[in-house]
Amino acid sequence: MFLKRENLKGLLLLFLCIIMQPLSAQEITGDWNGALQVQKMQIRIIFHISKTETGYAGTMDSPDQGAKGIALSNVTFSGKQLTLQLLPLKIEYTGTMDSLGNINGNFAQGGQSLPLVLSRATVEKVVMKRPQEPVKPYPYISEEVVFENPKANITLAGTLTLPSAKGKFPTVVLVSGSGPQNRDEELMGHKPFLVLADYLTRNGIAVLRYDDRGTFASKGDFSKATSFDFATDAQAAVNFLKTHKNIDPGKIGIIGHSEGGLIAPLVADSDKNVSFIVLLAGPGLQGSEILMLQQQLIGRASGMEEKKIQQTAKINKAIFDLINRSDANAALENDLKNLLMKTMEDNPEMEIPKGMTANQLVEQQLTQINTPWVLNFIRYNPAPALQKVKCPVLALIGEKDLQVPAKENLPVIEAALKKGGNKNFMVKELPGLNHLFQECKTGAPAEYIDIEQTISPVALETMANWIKQTVK
Repeated sequence: MFLKRENLKGLLLLFLCIIMQPLSAQEITGDWNGALQVQKMQIRIIFHISKTETGYAGTMDSPDQGAKGIALSNVTFSGKQLTLQLLPLKIEYTGTMDSLGNINGNFAQGGQSLPLVLSRATVEKVVMKRPQEPVKPYPYISEEVVFENPKANITLAGTLTLPSAKGKFPTVVLVSGSGPQNRDEELMGHKPFLVLADYLTRNGIAVLRYDDRGTFASKGDFSKATSFDFATDAQAAVNFLKTHKNIDPGKIGIIGHSEGGLIAPLVADSDKNVSFIVLLAGPGLQGSEILMLQQQLIGRASGMEEKKIQQTAKINKAIFDLINRSDANAALENDLKNLLMKTMEDNPEMEIPKGMTANQLVEQQLTQINTPWVLNFIRYNPAPALQKVKCPVLALIGEKDLQVPAKENLPVIEAALKKGGNKNFMVKELPGLNHLFQECKTGAPAEYIDIEQTISPVALETMANWIKQTVK
């Protein structure tokens, strides 16, 4: 909910506001506050705009996601029109100042657009009940760290938590799922990596978690990166830990969630000193198959008509087949555009969002699909990398996971590990848990925000016990 301006009381105050309006309407420098409503969650956004010799500059904060001071790429203000761009994250805000001095506009990112009203008034944080989130002071050491990825020529920022006792500790690097994530893997009001790091550190296991490249306090360009690029970030984290005085260099492992479960085997393949990996809802199937299953399972759980589910599946299959057949990305863009246009023509009943033309919808879809990460994910088959993993592996997927379904992925992971000759692994389906390893009803992503639990105690205990047994 957006905060409302205070009601103006008194004739004199009203008169002064009217007199000052032409001046204040043109003043854009300073702080602008708003909140995005994403499903049932409020995400506060703050823009700080300053005057420069040539125009304007600014930064963006997203306090509910732990982000502060992200430099804006472009800031323009002409007449009553404000445009802000953050190119590395594909963010653009366009708004118009009204008679009250508020700015009414839309916040767009990656082809999606949400209304966002900006004002001078502070937006208060909506506190959600998350009983597992640890509260300071912590009974362990917490260090803010920065380390370098020389392959990408960037620095990454994170938090290293260490047991308070003296000595060298077994350690895990946490690798997040898809999308730009902060070090807590914050989403839907939950901070899974904060909860996981807290639990493991209390159990004698040090944990390094870091902001994804190009997000929050880490450098780089997230928009141009693929899973292979993110694997070099995870490798840089492992290399950093090897030099830390309180880390046992022979007991460093990786826990990857979702896409992170695809990245962990890549690092383990290239660095034989990785002692173990844990795949939390990590995929075994090729990306195109994962996305097809996701669409159908989530569609049914959300109450979508079966006819529409099958129609969407047919369209997606055609898109994925085209991508899987094509190696030349330059030609692919034109082929995808033609396919999307033909799809619109062949399916006149398809809904076009209000205020958007068919061509604009096609361009939006093309923007979402034709990115390095999406193309790589659709084409990538994790099985060959899994076959090369020789270190101990724990693979966990929730029974009600609709994003990386257990029954389709766990057997493939197990078969790949066996084919590669790995004899030290555990593959397990955890009853009643979703993609975030929460106890749930249906597993639909719409439930994530309403569930107070961040990670099931069963999942936490399973991981901690397996790691302690593995590093003995």
